[in-house]
Amino acid sequence: MTTAISAVAMRVPPVREPVGDILARAGRSAAEQRMHQRVYGLRDTRVLAGDETFEDLLAGAGTEALHGHRPDLVLYGHTVLTQSMAYRPGFARRLGERLGAPGVPVLGITQTACTSVLHGIDLASRWLRGPGRAGQRVLVLGGDQGSVSDAIRIIPGVTVAGDGAAAVVVHRGTDRYAYLGGARAKDTRFHRNMAMEAEERRFFGPATEAGAVDVVGAAVAAAGLALADIDWILPHHNNAMFWRGFARTTGFPRDRIALDLLAEYGHVFGIDGLLALEHLDRSGRLPTGGRGVLVALGQGAYFRAAVIERKE
Repeated sequence: MTTAISAVAMRVPPVREPVGDILARAGRSAAEQRMHQRVYGLRDTRVLAGDETFEDLLAGAGTEALHGHRPDLVLYGHTVLTQSMAYRPGFARRLGERLGAPGVPVLGITQTACTSVLHGIDLASRWLRGPGRAGQRVLVLGGDQGSVSDAIRIIPGVTVAGDGAAAVVVHRGTDRYAYLGGARAKDTRFHRNMAMEAEERRFFGPATEAGAVDVVGAAVAAAGLALADIDWILPHHNNAMFWRGFARTTGFPRDRIALDLLAEYGHVFGIDGLLALEHLDRSGRLPTGGRGVLVALGQGAYFRAAVIERKE
């Protein structure tokens, strides 16, 4: 039986913070600010309003995705290791209660940077194949609060991140999307992550592009397809220059790499691809039978891709 994924529920705060302001506050040069805005295609990020909490975003997205159903398992994929709600004990209990499912197991997925959300979808698919799990549902949550610290949200020479949460329900059967297959990879040369030295950073960009090309190809092959069968790349929102390189290398049309939200939201950690999917579907550009590849890249370096098909 096919693994099904519900429509994406998203919560992105309305407050905008310009990327230039964030970089200036962090002491970045005017040249770097121009690079991010003019070449990378970054303009704004979204940040929590004063009366919002990130826990509210997660609970809101999760409740919408569940649509009145009770989950049997909740998986929360995140990039930032310590989330703001961790400072208040009892997050798992509170979340279960707010989702209308007190006592439901709530598990965190981390240590794979921004690939953790797609990792959660794949884990949910595998878990649901276990004995006695027919009819069960897994709520997969994702997102981070980058505005906690500029040190967290700025990836030097790459991107600037903001706040946002997204959720999908994974189960066996039919729903908005079918999960056709996925792939993962890592490149251990860059295990220093944000502590990489200058020489490592010089090679990180080309290696990341090569890793993205390889993992997309592997995911498409796992789904029994070719890249020509794919209608959209639903990308990690690092920057537009990176995806121009991906298009040159693969021959995939640039206008089919869904970067519409990059300028408006910036990088939203592991949920970029889901936000792009929701935007395309809502705007009518992913018709029934349309296929997309969700792509996530993580400092470290981690790579994930998942192939989905739009259903009735």
